[in-house]
Amino acid sequence: MIAFENVSKSFWTGKSRKVILDRASFRVELGNSLGILAKNGTGKTTIINMMAGLEKPDDGKVFRTSRISFPLGFMGGIISKHTATENARYIARLYGLDPDYVESFCRWLAGIDEYFDMPVGTYSSGMRSRFSFSLMLALEFDIYLIDEGMPSSTDVEFNRKAGQVLRQRLKNATVVVVSHQPATLEKFCRSAAVLRNGQLYTFETLEEAKRLYDYQA
Repeated sequence: MIAFENVSKSFWTGKSRKVILDRASFRVELGNSLGILAKNGTGKTTIINMMAGLEKPDDGKVFRTSRISFPLGFMGGIISKHTATENARYIARLYGLDPDYVESFCRWLAGIDEYFDMPVGTYSSGMRSRFSFSLMLALEFDIYLIDEGMPSSTDVEFNRKAGQVLRQRLKNATVVVVSHQPATLEKFCRSAAVLRNGQLYTFETLEEAKRLYDYQA
């Protein structure tokens, strides 16, 4: 479960204060995947990062009682001067997993061949994205966080394999996905919410959420 209680978050843009959340309260329960509709620039990534614990609210509290993934595509836990092998084995130990399994899984899924034994800092953006995605899929979580702004791969074979693994993981997991496109949410969620004026309005169905979202367009 993820719960926001009276959470406020804003940023100073240099000219004005941009409000992301204003004393907002909502929950994400296990077994009830949630899609969040929000226009570009309204704070989609910030909300996902707060759910993951990567950013703190200005006020209020965020509670987490489940195994929650870092956002798909997040690179913050990867050390650039170390190889993918070293990173994979280190992360495995942090999560109490078998380093041999995590390393071999990432080697298979990322498909970057000899680069796996080179420093991550030497990778192209596409290879870094494939490795970080592979690393996340090597771990199992109760709640997966998906940000539409995450890096993507143009490698067809990687996308095929990663898509198969992700679908398998999501059979027994809950998803939170943020997007400005309702069609993206249809792939993952039945219930949805709309981020509007610092509040998150939740609905039982995506169709209900779309009506409010379309109204504010």
